[in-house]
Formats: sequence, structure tokens, C-alpha cells
Amino acid sequence: MPLRRIYALTFVAGSASLGGEIAAARLMAPWFGDSTLIWANTIGVVLVALSVGYWLGGRLADRDPSLRRLGQILLVAAAMFAVLPFFAGPFLHVSVDALDTVSAGAFVGSLLAVLVLLAVPMIVLGTVSPYTVKLTVSSVEEAGSVVGRLYAISTLGSLAGTFLSSLLLIPFLGTRRTFLLYAIALAIVGVAALRSRRWALAPVAIALLMALPVGTVKAVENGKVIWEKETLYQYARVIEEPDGDRRLELNEGQAVHSVYSPHRMLTGNYWDEFLTLPIAARPDGTPPRSVLILGNAAGTTARQYGHYFPQTRVDGVELDGALNEIAGTLFDLNRENAPNVHLHTADARPFLRASDRRWDAIFVDAYRQPYVPFYLATREFFELAQERLNPGGVVLVNIGHPESSDALEEVLTATMRDVFTTVVRDPSQAVNTVAMASDAPISAETLRRAIPDLPAELRPVAAATAGRIEPGLSGGRVYTDDVAPVEWLIDASIVEVAASGER
Repeated sequence: MPLRRIYALTFVAGSASLGGEIAAARLMAPWFGDSTLIWANTIGVVLVALSVGYWLGGRLADRDPSLRRLGQILLVAAAMFAVLPFFAGPFLHVSVDALDTVSAGAFVGSLLAVLVLLAVPMIVLGTVSPYTVKLTVSSVEEAGSVVGRLYAISTLGSLAGTFLSSLLLIPFLGTRRTFLLYAIALAIVGVAALRSRRWALAPVAIALLMALPVGTVKAVENGKVIWEKETLYQYARVIEEPDGDRRLELNEGQAVHSVYSPHRMLTGNYWDEFLTLPIAARPDGTPPRSVLILGNAAGTTARQYGHYFPQTRVDGVELDGALNEIAGTLFDLNRENAPNVHLHTADARPFLRASDRRWDAIFVDAYRQPYVPFYLATREFFELAQERLNPGGVVLVNIGHPESSDALEEVLTATMRDVFTTVVRDPSQAVNTVAMASDAPISAETLRRAIPDLPAELRPVAAATAGRIEPGLSGGRVYTDDVAPVEWLIDASIVEVAASGER
């Protein structure tokens, strides 16, 4: 038997299985998020599908233990990988709309999506391992060493697929072309196994799909796409409207994370509250002298501070470095307009832990729609934030939630109240509440007294904010690093609201 060909296809099949799993999770993230629930569904379905493939492959190998049949199986897997990314977008769009009508959350939705998209290709790949064993083992005496060698090669392929997908292919080529590259590799080893010229064009046909422009199926209702990129963490795009206004949309536009207008600085949204709400905890009625923004995106709040309070030092922390890059080029956040703004590419909590700086205010606005990272919603996180505050400093958290759903706010408020002496809320939007915590007194009257000294544009915002400040909600449990079921809580809230017919 041609062992080199068998080893090569074993390596490629192992690489495609894990690489495809990571790429599939990336495909679903814009629609269902990137939480542990989504990963649990993805890993679980892949393991079950591979198990079915092992069983099926064993039966097929006993019936027809030929390299030709194995080559055909690999070509089928290649075809499925090539088609999957083109089918996924329309399917996920339709399925999410359908699931909304039956009040299904991300757990159920993602489970069904993985089953439809990934189960069959993984079953086909699972048949490869028993086939290679059947073709390679020639005697019982050598069975152990041969099977061990094949498992080692397959595992090394899986490792290669994991790192290639996550570190190179997805960041630089995108999810679609990652699937296509694995499809090409599967087709090449499949053709080599068949040793037939008539199938030699199969890898070439798949390679032609690489030339198709990416992003052509992403429709935009208002405006035009002026920038888009599949970054290491998400699909991001910037939409420009006819009047010049721009918005940063992440993951198929399910949420707007930054806005820019050449005509005005205020947004009319929750970002404006970050400008005035901290003053309610400052007895002298002055804006904070230093601000840390965890989840800076393209810098809406940072740019506002640079405009209205240029003496305030602002540190903007954003996990996705691509967003820091467009903050200056497309959202007018630069040294000329905001000389005291400093951008950092880092994860929020590790940055906070490693820093020896102290701030007057820490803004937490880091989330992947619709989930808040659990490690930014725990007692340990707020204790760390408390340590990084100057005396009398405040922590503000933007809490996005479905309309009429207080479950997440109640939990975050209870957790903040377990650390800080005072917690208040500003229900600024139907789907956004800003919660503020401090060890200093927080008073709406303090903010009202400061209004005459604020820039004229901010005075109506401050007055409206002062009129909304009220004590934080009661109820809810305190989340810790050990137990913080944020995903379940948000899924339950979505289902509850959808079942009641609200949004």
C-alpha cells in the first residue's frame, strides 16, 4: 500500500476536521454569539458526527477496503466544505428569523445550525480513520504500532488545523476562504488516492471559488459599505450614509458599536451619558480628570471627551486592533482632535490587572452582541476595578438588554453592590441602561449644580441625565468568576421577551 499517500490524507483529514470546526463556529458567531454555549454545541455536534463517521467508516472499510473508495470519500468531503460557506449565510439568516418567531434562544438556534451545517461533512471525515487503519494494517502483530502511528498523524493534523485556522487563515483570508483551502487540500489528497486524471480538475474547480469577491451577500439597508474586514475576532464593517454619518457594525449589523457624524458631536444615544453621569459623584462638579474605556470600539466616547473635555486623559482599550486602526482614519479620533486620548489593543480585564495606573472613571462597554463577557460581570472584576480607581472614582457599565427585561441589570447591580457602597441606574434607552457604582455619594443634585459650568451642548444632556438617576434595581444574584451563567441568563431573557411578543 502507498503509505505516504495514506499518511498525507490522514493528516489533511485531521486538519480539516478541527480547522472546519473553528471556522464553523466563526460562521455562526455573527448570528448566535461566541459564548461557551455556542462552543459547547459546536464541539458536541462535531464529536457526535465524528463518532458516527467512525462507525460508518468501519462498516464501509470492511465491505470495500480500497484506496479508490477512500479517495471518493475525500472528494465528497471536499465538495461539502466548498459549498458550506456559501450556503451558511442565507441559511443562518432565514433560520434566525424563523427561530425568533418560535422564541428560541441562541442555545437552541446554534445547536440546530451546527447540526445542519456541520454534521454531515464531519460524518464523512470521520469515515477516513477506520478506512486508513483497514488499508494499513496487514497483520495483527503490527496493529498496535500502525494504529498508534495513524492516530498520531491525525492528531498532529488536527493541531495544525487548529492553529492555522485561528492564527493565520481566518484573520488573513477570512472564513469562506478558510473552508475553501481545506476543501482544496481534501480534493488534492482525494485525487492522489484515486490516481485518475478525470478527477484532476476537482481541486482547480474549487480553487476558482477563491476568486469570488467576499462580502457580496452582505446587504446594507441604509448607506454604503466603505470599509469591511473579517478580523481575528469578528466581521466588521463601516457604513456611510448619504449625509456623511458613519456607523461601525459588528457581525452582520446586529449591533452598532460606534458612530460618527461630521455635523454633530452628540449621538442622542447612551454614549452621551458617559459624558455627564460621572459628574454626579464628584462634589466639585467637574468632569473626571482621567477615564478608562473598556471596549472602546472605534472611539465614540473617547472622541467626545477629546472634544468637550480635552484636559481629561482617556485610555481606550479595545480587544480588536483593527477597530483601533479605523478609529483614526474613519471616525476622526486622532491626535489633532483628541490629543489626550491613548489607544490600547488588549483584552479588558488582563489590561486592567496589568496596569498600575488609577482613573477617576472606568467605563465598561465591552460585549459581543448579545452577550456580556462573563469575566466582566463578576465580583472579582469589580473588585479589580475598585482597586484601579482614584478615591471617589466611579465605574459605569453599559447594560444592553431586550426591552422590558431587567434580569441582566439586576444581576450586575447586585454584583456591583457587593463591592461598592452606592449603585445607581440611568435608564437612558429602551434597550440600554447605564449602571454606575462608587464608594462616594452619588447625587442627581450634584450633577444639576454643575450644569451651568458645562459646555452649552452638554447642558440639556446633563439635565435629562439628572432627571433619570435613580437607585439601582434590587434582586439578582452575585456573580463570581466561579459561577457566572451570563449566557443562560441572556438567552432566557431573549426567550421570555420574544414569548411575550415584545422586542
